[in-house]
Amino acid sequence: MDPLSDVLSLLRPRSFMSGAVDYGGDWAVEFGAHDGIKFQAMTSGSCWLAIQGIAEPIRISAGDCYLLPRGLPFRLASDLSLTPVDAMTFLRTPLRGTTRVINGGGGCFALGGHFAFAGKHAEMLLGMLPPIVHLRSEEDKAAMRWSVERLMAELREPQPGGFLIAQQLAQMLLVQALRLHLRDAAGQGVGWLFALGDRQVSAALTAMHAQPGRRWTIDDLAKVAAMSRSTFALKFKRLVGASPMDYLTRWRMLLAADRLTNGGETVSVLAPALGYESESAFSTAFKRVMGAPPRHYGRGQEPTLVPA
Repeated sequence: MDPLSDVLSLLRPRSFMSGAVDYGGDWAVEFGAHDGIKFQAMTSGSCWLAIQGIAEPIRISAGDCYLLPRGLPFRLASDLSLTPVDAMTFLRTPLRGTTRVINGGGGCFALGGHFAFAGKHAEMLLGMLPPIVHLRSEEDKAAMRWSVERLMAELREPQPGGFLIAQQLAQMLLVQALRLHLRDAAGQGVGWLFALGDRQVSAALTAMHAQPGRRWTIDDLAKVAAMSRSTFALKFKRLVGASPMDYLTRWRMLLAADRLTNGGETVSVLAPALGYESESAFSTAFKRVMGAPPRHYGRGQEPTLVPA
């Protein structure tokens, strides 16, 4: 798999559809802090989005999609001067099929939901993203349109198996939104996610993810990237924020933690599979990166990835 697919698979995103909302008249809804990623696609009409800590409100128009990865409280409104209704009150509004109708509807129509992550290290993805990923260019809208329209059809006209189809379509929307954000934000951040926008560094990252157990050297990775050793090392550190070997070690340990917790694998199996000559060398690296020895992982403790 490619690095983005690897990380998303490790974090096991699960989508929870809150369905569609048809807003009408004057309205304002306040949402509290959340885990994971909230998302919304505006299919018609427009409204205002105000995010706590972000100075300027954002106009959301027909065709726009956005992700809220940081869990910050936010407000949606036809007019931000209105006193908002708490979201929990809003969610008790009776459904018309799978759609909540506010004030008779007819003003704007939106699909919404959120992604929760089963993996322990969601910050590996969420920490790379801004408070809002707002997709609003005509090119971005065109890229998202098919998935949004299919999802809307599944919600409006429930059929056998529709729940699973809606879940898969929501996953497609997440990946498409992240892809488009990578393209639009190329060169604007530091970290593995932004580095995927660079052809040469992305080639090296993809190679490490494809063969995490290979005994990579800087020379090997520089050849994959078609660069000189020194130029590659400098560029990788500048874009990713870590040296190639440090990144490789951290990725190996994340894989190991997942396999210890969910796969039931042992250190004796993991050490050679992830490129270590001895169990002691593997265990030392694991404790340094994950904050606890491998024997403690998955036994009621929650070791945390040590900051780079």
